[in-house]
Amino acid sequence: MGKTAVIAGMMLGVSMAGTLSAVAQKQFAPNQQQFVSVNERAVYLTNVRLVDGTGSPAKENQTLLIEGGKIKALGSDIKIPSGAKTVDLSGKTVLPGMVGLHEHIFYNASEPDQFIQSSQPIIFPRLYLAAGVTTARTAGSFEPYTDVKIKQYIQNGRLIGPNFDTTAPFLEGAPAQFLQAPETETAEEARTFVNYWADQGMTSYKAYMNIKADTLKASIDAAHARGLKVAGHLCSITYRDASNMGIDNLEHGFLLATDFVKNKKKDECPGFPLARFMELELESPEVQDLMDTLIKNKTAITSTLAVLARISATVNPPNPDAVEALGHGAKAHYLGNHANGYARALDNDIWERAVRKEMAWEKAFADKGGLVVAGSDTTGIGGTVAGFANHEQLILLVEAGFSPLEAIKVATLNGAISLDRADTIGSVEVGKNADLIVIDGRPDENISDIKKVETVFKDGIGYNSKAMIASAKGRVEN
Repeated sequence: MGKTAVIAGMMLGVSMAGTLSAVAQKQFAPNQQQFVSVNERAVYLTNVRLVDGTGSPAKENQTLLIEGGKIKALGSDIKIPSGAKTVDLSGKTVLPGMVGLHEHIFYNASEPDQFIQSSQPIIFPRLYLAAGVTTARTAGSFEPYTDVKIKQYIQNGRLIGPNFDTTAPFLEGAPAQFLQAPETETAEEARTFVNYWADQGMTSYKAYMNIKADTLKASIDAAHARGLKVAGHLCSITYRDASNMGIDNLEHGFLLATDFVKNKKKDECPGFPLARFMELELESPEVQDLMDTLIKNKTAITSTLAVLARISATVNPPNPDAVEALGHGAKAHYLGNHANGYARALDNDIWERAVRKEMAWEKAFADKGGLVVAGSDTTGIGGTVAGFANHEQLILLVEAGFSPLEAIKVATLNGAISLDRADTIGSVEVGKNADLIVIDGRPDENISDIKKVETVFKDGIGYNSKAMIASAKGRVEN
């Protein structure tokens, strides 16, 4: 506890108003302790410039009392008792912790003959937390027992990272898109699959491109019976049909929707519908009717602009900070993909135009009343890296037309709403978890300041963002 207090003092200028001794909230393994900057049961954050995540303008000169991992008091007139632990945040902005709805704990392994993913159980959780992601849905697993154990290790202090909503292996039909993915072909298999993985500790599910309609419906019903969520990266099933079945979330926006593909056959993936997407007009009755259906059914759309825009590197160019975290092979793969992206853009700009169109549709869906949430999808072409891509995602949302305050809400409160957890996370309010991001800037005015994270509080414990990022240098490998 003494060491924790010293680290906290170095990191945030923590001052003791009296002689009360610090009482630690949680014990950490020695190799994780170095990243912990505040670990007292009760602490006052003073002189806070607060952006609460609801879309409301910033409030100046706020004081937050964190106690037992919760926000116990908040306001401009909080009286601080003598001897209380305080953290002066003058000149800083505080946001709610991000709720990422499409995150992974694996990275593209660059195997030329197969789409293989390599687990990153230590560094990716650390990078997510360093960026301010305090809750993360893993959106499909290739090493499910590893993912469950990562969650357990974080809970008991053996690792650091977000609070994970762990997703079971992909719900995929035959032929599976990935060598590492199972194939679930019947409704009975789907029910068995859902219940088995729920018993193993998984808390959500992801349907994939070749799943059949009966299998998806059985999966959704079985998951909902246990209070769990189902998202989908779909092709064989249209967005409308999946939404009417009760799916909770559709991933990657609208450009993957096969609803508009002519002569589409039931339970068959017609291939990537990019050409049809490019023919459609946002104002057309069929597009507006689909959006209305999703809104009526409360089906969220997950925006993953960071990974989509990487395919055309002119939209989302290489991130030098992310490159620093990559090992030799991963770095070569990452930069090679970007070189290919530039070549594609020079040869044919259809992908860049598609991404710009997707941006406009996501903003229109939100303006119409649809729930847009955010995720980084740290895989795909290997062009996004945990944490860094979450910041890129926010910047691209603003480029899409969301205001900085709206983009922050998408990445925080909207995610909590989608998970049915808005009573505990997603905004800065009394009674909610003390999940907070301390930023040396004003991201509500200049969204690029989202990258200036200094400290991240998760469940009331503060973590040194810069130390976590420094520890990851060169360690993401494929």
